[in-house]
Amino acid sequence: MAENVYIKNRPATFEYAIEDKLTAGIMLTGSEIKSVRNGKVSFNDSYCFFSNGELWIKSLHIAEYVNAGYAGHLPTRERKLLLTKKELNKWAQKIKEKGLTIVPLSMYINEKGFAKLDIGLGRGKKVHDKRETTKNREAEREMRRFLK
Repeated sequence: MAENVYIKNRPATFEYAIEDKLTAGIMLTGSEIKSVRNGKVSFNDSYCFFSNGELWIKSLHIAEYVNAGYAGHLPTRERKLLLTKKELNKWAQKIKEKGLTIVPLSMYINEKGFAKLDIGLGRGKKVHDKRETTKNREAEREMRRFLK
C-alpha cells in the first residue's frame, strides 16, 4: 500500500530557520486524501495556529478531486493536525515565549496509507541570513560541479 508521495515545502527552509520538527497526522476527507495521493498539494503561505488547545493548519491548498461529485471539499479549508497533548502543550509554550512560527515542511503518505505532515518550529530569517543561505547553496553547487 506504500505510495511514493512526498511533497516538500521548499520556501519554508529559505524563509525560516527551523529549530524543532515534528510529524503530525492530518484530518482529511475522502476526496482530500485522493488528491494528496495524486500529489495535488500546494503550501503557498500556509501556516499552523493554535485554537482552543488544538493545532490547525491554514491556507494549505489541496486541489479538488475530479471524480468527487457531491462529496467534494473546499481547497483551502482549515484542517486539524493530530498530535499528543504533551507535544501540543510543549509547542504552545514555545510559541508564546519566543515568538516563533509553526510552518509545514512536507507532506507524505506513510506505509499504512495515512497522510502525515512534517511541521517545524521556525524563526523568520532576516535578509542577510537569506543571502548567506543562497551563497552557501551556490558554493556547494560549484563544489559538486568541480568534483564531477
